[in-house]
Amino acid sequence: MQKDGQRRFALVAGEASGDLLAGLLLDGLQARWPGLETVGIGGPRMLAHGFQSWWPQEKLAVRGYVEVLRHYAEIAGIRRQLKARLLREWAELFIGVDAPDFNLDLEAGLRSRGMKTVHFICPSIWAWRPERIEKVRAAADHVLCIFPFEPALLAEHGVAGSYVGHPLANVIPMTPDRAGARAAIGLAPDAQVVALLPGSRRSEVRYLAARFFAAAALMHKQRPGVQFVAPILPGLRAEVEGLLQASGMTGRVKLLDGQSHAALAACDATLIASGTATLEAALFKRPMVIAYNMNALSWRLMQRKQLQPWVGLPNILCRDFVVPELLQEAATPEALAQATLAWLDAPGKTQALQQRFSELHVQLQRDTPTLCADAIQKVLEG
Repeated sequence: MQKDGQRRFALVAGEASGDLLAGLLLDGLQARWPGLETVGIGGPRMLAHGFQSWWPQEKLAVRGYVEVLRHYAEIAGIRRQLKARLLREWAELFIGVDAPDFNLDLEAGLRSRGMKTVHFICPSIWAWRPERIEKVRAAADHVLCIFPFEPALLAEHGVAGSYVGHPLANVIPMTPDRAGARAAIGLAPDAQVVALLPGSRRSEVRYLAARFFAAAALMHKQRPGVQFVAPILPGLRAEVEGLLQASGMTGRVKLLDGQSHAALAACDATLIASGTATLEAALFKRPMVIAYNMNALSWRLMQRKQLQPWVGLPNILCRDFVVPELLQEAATPEALAQATLAWLDAPGKTQALQQRFSELHVQLQRDTPTLCADAIQKVLEG
């Protein structure tokens, strides 16, 4: 229970990328308000800050219309119970970290009962599902934006927002230590290395890991000297090992428990699932092939709501297809292998891409923890 005079904020981060963002946010909040109590749903980075997670974060890590429907009853039940507990035990502020399908409805319910609400980060209304802006307006007193063009877009719809920079831009070094990363994870210093990142959700792994390993097998056949590394969440390791064995690549793909940043720092190119990890790869200045595959019905429904020709964040931010996107039926092992090997054969193109990613990195660098705390303090005072 909350102690008299102690500030309590509630947060929900529904997946690994949200846990990373929330962990950085907590740096700023705890510096501003020492002794702050934080509760809700979160992952290991949040727990390292003393966060109390009332449910396992993995319960919310579901993507795609059909997949969400399968788990809807459990997820909706968690949201109802969380709302009731927060209203009963009260928090001064609720911060929804990404996971808009879960958090926006929860924020709206809490806000209607008098709790201050902040959403971090701005939902991608500029990429797809523009109707979601109405939910944002009802849900959030303030939105913390990680891309510079978002506050003005929100203001057009009567929603207050602040640009706080992208937290990852300050975590990832401008010049990654490739040699150090390779030494740390046991890769040869002079080998060509491809990182395989099939995603952090179980549904992503099921749809993508087999394709990625099959692509790796094709690359290995053409170039036996290429080394492969795949960072995997520990909870998904058994499933991934089974897929790796089926591909015939056991012993040829080095599996890491997490350590996605080490893998990206170490690699020459990455085959990667669409999502926040693609921005991480861009900040590491790594050429990539973005892939995605999901339930066919979920894909058709998503395509109808897509507003831009790009899916991957690096392409969206650069407003160009600076890296290949192979989606759904196009994400065949043969196409994935060919596109990935093409980066290894194009040093000039890679150098130009790295320069573009360096410019993007500078644009996204801000003192995010402090700017977040500043914005939240204004919400509390307002």
